[in-house]
Amino acid sequence: MTSRAIHCLGSLFTAALLIAGLASAQDKEVKKVPVQPSNAASGAEMYKQYCAVCHGKDGKGNGPAASELKVAPPDLTTLAKRNGGKFPTDHVVNVLRSGVKAPAHGTADMPTWGPLFSTVSGQDAGIVNLRISNVTNHLKTLQEK
Repeated sequence: MTSRAIHCLGSLFTAALLIAGLASAQDKEVKKVPVQPSNAASGAEMYKQYCAVCHGKDGKGNGPAASELKVAPPDLTTLAKRNGGKFPTDHVVNVLRSGVKAPAHGTADMPTWGPLFSTVSGQDAGIVNLRISNVTNHLKTLQEK
């Protein structure tokens, strides 16, 4: 049986599709496909559609595509813990909007969601902001207690 998950990776209008069967890791294949629209009102739904393939359903960096990346995705459940117990809202918003600028915070494999959200939101800046806010708020719910 084959499982599929969408993951934006690389260029503005593409996403990687991981096809992972029950076979070994050598049989995994990453293909690029257009980014699909999602419900902007649901941070959980957007996380599941856009982020979980790398970061995992639980946010621990163990998604089905994680093994195909050069650098393992970070554990998103420890963002607050790694920032003195305070969730780094501004940093997360900036990473989602503008991408990863510093190697210590991830690699170029991490997509720049601001422009990608713009393409699925009809270039509506308000909806892009809503998407980023809702994904950020969902990530807050994943934090270790």
